[in-house]
Amino acid sequence: MSSSRNRGPFRARCISLSTLAHTTGTGLLRARSPLVQGEISVNRPISRTKIIEQTDHPSNDRDLPREQGVSPSAAIAAALADSLEDNPNKYIVHIAASERSAEDIAGALRQFLPGAEIIFLPTWDCLPYDRVWPTRANMGKRLLALREIAIQPQRPRVVVLSIETTLQRVPPASVVASGFTILEPGQKFDPDDFRTRAEAVGYGVDERVDEPGEIAFRGDLMDIFPAGADHPVRVVLGPDSCIRELRTYDPVSQLSEQSRESITVGPASELIFETGNHPELAAVRATSMEERLVALYGSMPSFFDLASSASVSLPEGLEGPPLDRFLDLIEDAHRGRQEVAGPAKRLPEQFYLSREEWDAAVRKRCRTSPTVSATRVPKFYQQVRSRDQFAEFVERQTRSGVSVVFTGEAPELKRADLLLDRKLGRRMEAAADWPQIRSAARGSLLKAEIVLDDGFVDEQSWIAVVTATDLFGPALKANGSAATSLLEPELRIGDVVAHEDHGLAVLAAVEQVDLAGQQRDIVRLEYHDGASLLVPVDEFGRIWRYGSEPDAVPLDRLNSDGWLSRRKAALREIDRLARRLVGLAKARSSQPAEIMKPSRSDLARFAAKFPYTETPDQAAAIRDVLDDLSSGRTMNRLVCGDVGFGKTEVALRAAAAAALCGKQVAVIAPTTVLARQHHETFSRRFAETGLEVAHLSRMIGVAEARTVKERLRSGQVAVVVGTQALAAKSVSFANLGLLVIDEEHRFGVKFKRALRNMAPRLHTLSMSATPIPRTLQSVMSGVQEVSVLNSPPAKRRPVRTILAPFHPASVRAALLREFRRGGQSFVVVPRIEDIYPVGEQLDRLVPELAVVTAHGEMKGKQLDEIMVGFGDGDGDVLLSTDIIESGLDVPRANTIVIWRADRFGLAQLHQLRGRVGRGAVQAIAFLLTEPGVELAEGTKARLSTMIALDRLGSGLAISQRDLDLRGAGDLFGEDQAGHMKLIGTDLYQHLLERAVSLAGGTADPDKQLADINGTGNGAFPESYVSEPTVRVGLYARLSRMTSEADVDAFGEELEDRFGDMPGEVADLLELSRLRIVAAELGVSKIDVGPEAIAITFRKKSVASEWRFENAPRFEFRHGRLIFRSATQPRGSDVDAVRSVLGALRAAQPSRRQG
Repeated sequence: MSSSRNRGPFRARCISLSTLAHTTGTGLLRARSPLVQGEISVNRPISRTKIIEQTDHPSNDRDLPREQGVSPSAAIAAALADSLEDNPNKYIVHIAASERSAEDIAGALRQFLPGAEIIFLPTWDCLPYDRVWPTRANMGKRLLALREIAIQPQRPRVVVLSIETTLQRVPPASVVASGFTILEPGQKFDPDDFRTRAEAVGYGVDERVDEPGEIAFRGDLMDIFPAGADHPVRVVLGPDSCIRELRTYDPVSQLSEQSRESITVGPASELIFETGNHPELAAVRATSMEERLVALYGSMPSFFDLASSASVSLPEGLEGPPLDRFLDLIEDAHRGRQEVAGPAKRLPEQFYLSREEWDAAVRKRCRTSPTVSATRVPKFYQQVRSRDQFAEFVERQTRSGVSVVFTGEAPELKRADLLLDRKLGRRMEAAADWPQIRSAARGSLLKAEIVLDDGFVDEQSWIAVVTATDLFGPALKANGSAATSLLEPELRIGDVVAHEDHGLAVLAAVEQVDLAGQQRDIVRLEYHDGASLLVPVDEFGRIWRYGSEPDAVPLDRLNSDGWLSRRKAALREIDRLARRLVGLAKARSSQPAEIMKPSRSDLARFAAKFPYTETPDQAAAIRDVLDDLSSGRTMNRLVCGDVGFGKTEVALRAAAAAALCGKQVAVIAPTTVLARQHHETFSRRFAETGLEVAHLSRMIGVAEARTVKERLRSGQVAVVVGTQALAAKSVSFANLGLLVIDEEHRFGVKFKRALRNMAPRLHTLSMSATPIPRTLQSVMSGVQEVSVLNSPPAKRRPVRTILAPFHPASVRAALLREFRRGGQSFVVVPRIEDIYPVGEQLDRLVPELAVVTAHGEMKGKQLDEIMVGFGDGDGDVLLSTDIIESGLDVPRANTIVIWRADRFGLAQLHQLRGRVGRGAVQAIAFLLTEPGVELAEGTKARLSTMIALDRLGSGLAISQRDLDLRGAGDLFGEDQAGHMKLIGTDLYQHLLERAVSLAGGTADPDKQLADINGTGNGAFPESYVSEPTVRVGLYARLSRMTSEADVDAFGEELEDRFGDMPGEVADLLELSRLRIVAAELGVSKIDVGPEAIAITFRKKSVASEWRFENAPRFEFRHGRLIFRSATQPRGSDVDAVRSVLGALRAAQPSRRQG
């Protein structure tokens, strides 16, 4: 369903703008390049094109007139820059058609006018009257902008916001200003007072700060993530209660990065309470944000009240259907909220402006409407001979009197300058900003270090802007820190754990006990019937996270035989598996594969067609794959990354490497729609290589399929993309070298095994956002290598996930809200038999929406047509089973309703959620359950995981959680259950890694860290690390370290995160180092007494080989080595053990012989 909008030109109402003479025969028109889109005939006078701002979604045909074109955001920004020059107050508010357009225009204005004050005011990242509140990050950015707007401008100012944002009332300016605090080194600081004030303005106190609006206190350190900032900050306090230092840190690694001179801490909520007078968060969140704001502030100003002295820039037509659409959305949301929660206390107009109020606010203000007559420049990077086309474009435009400005970062400017010098013999002159560009002579060739997404030709000003993106392709920008990697989850209080000797228990608490007159941290484990086991911190290495919820796991009886028998059975299975894994590795290495290493220049030419800049993890994945293919051994690699994170490009590079070496490539996808999309992508990228790309699925006819199979047999087809049809017996290859499996979790084990047997020594590349537990376990066990893509696409937002019982009014409100904002929705049911009853409900609930139905019993061609049609805009709602899980890319779809979410698996739910939220618009996933039915504990745990892991790139974390909940089972069979479930994920993995090392001969079967007893109270004191859960995690990490270098790095991290290390922590780290050194010397235990130190070796025969001629205080007794202390005090116990181990190292036979 196509859609269009005609918003018309801007009209000057208060400011007289110079107009362009509509003359014919000008040099500009005669020399117009045919490459410029929107060609204007040379025989017709110029007419100003209507300004059309890009909206986040096309709208329905019945809502808006047809579009006449779309003006680039940078062109609108340039027109606003010109208008600002003529504005008497030097203050303009520009109302954009959409949030995305507003943000892009503001970004371009900052580049064009570095000396002006450019403010972007975002709208909430939730829908009106939503049960989910705006995020702290969103409200922080809004309040930062509102604070700036409330201050009278001291320099030229442009505020850019969407029409939706103008409808929201805002907190009083005085209240907003009172919520801000500036922190600087040397400033007096009271942590208790600051905490109280921070909580009053919306900050949440947490043990680990990695999200905006969080704060944590640890001794002389405070971590805070200012809600409107891009990075968290660590505040270091001095002994005089003053701030000693401010430094930013990485939210993932928690390590410091850069010092700061000052930071501004703004509110994290628009509900700004008086200090000490804020209610409980849970009680507040029971109502919508709109209701809470009106209840707190009463009468609230509008945005227009804050920017009273500004002129308003408003595209013509925006006051019509676009404004009406948002007003309808607000009314629908309020009506739905009333039906669900009963009569609301406030009408929508009390928080949102009514139509009459909005009209009056705009009418009172001066209207400035600069004319934009711009067309887009070509996307040169998509064209054949892109560099030549660019040079010809520059030559034609400058010859006709149009100034050409190339924009980008310094390296890109240098590349373009060299290109034009080589092609035209001309170099570009530097310009600093838009006023300099405007004042340059006509026909100039300029460059500006300005970063824009799209170029344009401005007919009014005789300027053509070409961006680095237009010439070289867009850079693939990462969106924040790496999301996920294969890291061991931290232990937390309340987790089910597996003690190697005593079995499954709940990690109940960290407590302090008196041991030999010293306070020591211990962990209390609770077993069946409330029995407790106290575990000292130096035995943390024997505790492993089990991975399931406490209520879903039968705990062991303390000192029973049940655990020992289960562990023994698991060890037998693990040993068998380890031998098989080692055998597989040896088989792979003994049967070398053909080396695939194409010429560097051929591969570089193929890579140059990638229209983005590789992210670091994407570049690493490509490097890994190319190394695998050229290594001489068979590749078996998994590329794991969420939708849009760049997996397809990794597959394309692998396919190119194989095909350029004369090998055939098979790419298999689970659905015909996804196969079709891949075929289009591969065909486009291989277009200029001379290599043939074919498609094989039910979407092609019988004759065409027969031709494809013949060309595969003859070797004429280099790359074939298809579905399960590729595995048919009638399909054979001449020289198959690489198999690419997309969405590997959708295929069964036997089928994947059959695929890998399509050719001997076949390289395999699997791709998935949520690998199945068995695949993840095979990666963790070393059967498969893995490359993880962690960088989200720029501007993409995480999908908001709501878990709730089904309610008709909520579903109607959700679907209508999506429709009102110009989008589409999915409604997914677990079974085909659910389609009809749910479809009837939808007909009653939303009769005004067009509902399209799709399910697996439809004929393949019919199903494909429905899927493709919906992606093209046919229909408002797609009602389907989980067949949409893979391969359906609908950019306008931003709401998904999953009925009976409790009947879906974790990976399914994550894949379904991934169908929405592929752009910059906030998407919402509703996980609905049957009303009035209590969910089983395991089901609650599964659905809770979806709520907790809702950030971008969480697919791998969800797979790890799925591995926790379900177990991996037999790596070589079909079952999803196995011995992992008996002893827990982490312990199983630890034992398997050790067994594989032993079976491969790469580990000492007797080597383990030594026990050291009687050396004092090394610990993480509560005064240093206050949160018990954090202390548990730190103890667990330290207990797993196997090198002194690891311990040293850990110590640096501790001082960075928690401040100067007290003596107890230094002793704890030194003891860890000593255990590592002792293990390397073959020592199993060291007992420290007041007069002697006793050393026990793992092998009694080892000690007899050592010689202690120069160490008279050593003697052997009862199989142990005894070191007698001197008569004078020997110093600390830790120092004494270090000294004894030094003497042992010197007496070691290998060293003496060396």
